[in-house]
Formats: sequence, C-alpha cells, structure tokens
Amino acid sequence: MKTKRSYTMTTRALAAEETRRRILRSFFELSDTRRISAISLEDVAREAGVSVQTLLRQFGSRAGLVEATIEYAVATVTEERVAPVGDVDAAIRVIVDHYERRGDAVLLRLADEAEDDQVRVVTERGRRLHRRWVEEVFAPWVGSDEALVDLLVVATDVYTWKLLRRDRVLSRAMSEQRIKRLVTALLPADAATQRK
Repeated sequence: MKTKRSYTMTTRALAAEETRRRILRSFFELSDTRRISAISLEDVAREAGVSVQTLLRQFGSRAGLVEATIEYAVATVTEERVAPVGDVDAAIRVIVDHYERRGDAVLLRLADEAEDDQVRVVTERGRRLHRRWVEEVFAPWVGSDEALVDLLVVATDVYTWKLLRRDRVLSRAMSEQRIKRLVTALLPADAATQRK
C-alpha cells in the first residue's frame, strides 16, 4: 500500500514539474514575438494547454511567472551559447546561431527596458551574461584587458548582428563573416588558427 502511494505522489510531482516547464516554455516562446507586457496569463495558459488557475497555482501571480521565466530564459540562453574556449570560428558560429534564433526577441526586450522594470532586469542580466561569455570564450587573449573585452562585446553584440542582418539585409553567412572579421581584427594575428 505504501509503495502505491509513493508511486502516485512521485507521478503527481513529475506531472506538476512537467506542467511547470510547459508553462515556462510557453511564456518564453510567446516572448519571442511579443512584448512581455502584452502577454496575458490567458495567452500563456492557452499556449501551455492549462487553465489560468493552474498557472496561478504554480507561480502565484503574473510577477511570479515572469520571475520564473527569467530564470528559465537565462538557463536556456546560457546553454544555447556554449562555445569552446579559444575557438574563434566556433564562437562566432554559436553567437550568430543564437541571434538567428533569439535576436529579434532580444531586440524587443531592449525596446521595452526603459518602461518596464522586469524587462530591465532581463536586459541587464543579458548584458552580464554576454560579457561573461566573451571573457570565457576569448580568455586566451583577453586576460585582464578590459578594453579588449569591451570591444569584443561590441563586435559580438546583438546590435552588430542587427545592423548586418536586419538593417543591411546581408545573408547569415555574410553577417557571420563580417562579425568574424571584426573579432579577428581585435585579436592577435594567429588567433583565428589557434585552438585551445
């Protein structure tokens, strides 16, 4: 009897966790094409296939849902941007892949940050995440050179991608080549061929 109850509780806990992940994924995916302030609880519930009551039971409030989605987004984005340290080609490919997948959503967040405190938290965390990524991926060359880190952050920033892909309407391959050219111009001459 005890085993059956334990199994039932484990099954329920797993189902609740899966529901939670589905809700977070739904909010995150909706935010790819909409401003966070324009996403209602009803929109998220419908996308996740749950009721608003279930959503509130999981997160307590819209603010709680947004907070949890921020954590989910940071974890997802961090995973998407993993690149080998010291491999310039791979780093540029990874960052352009990320912008191709999420760049337009990031631009939406940046457009909202001045008017929405929760969005500002997202964009500030995103900036810190990007800087840490640069420091880690280009570690063999940056050392304690803050100016070089600043320049590499700019060279690999979402606005650089936007200028090339959206404003200049260059192909993905051409945009990647130009970003790589910017990055390699900042690094020692042998950086593009070096693998650490």
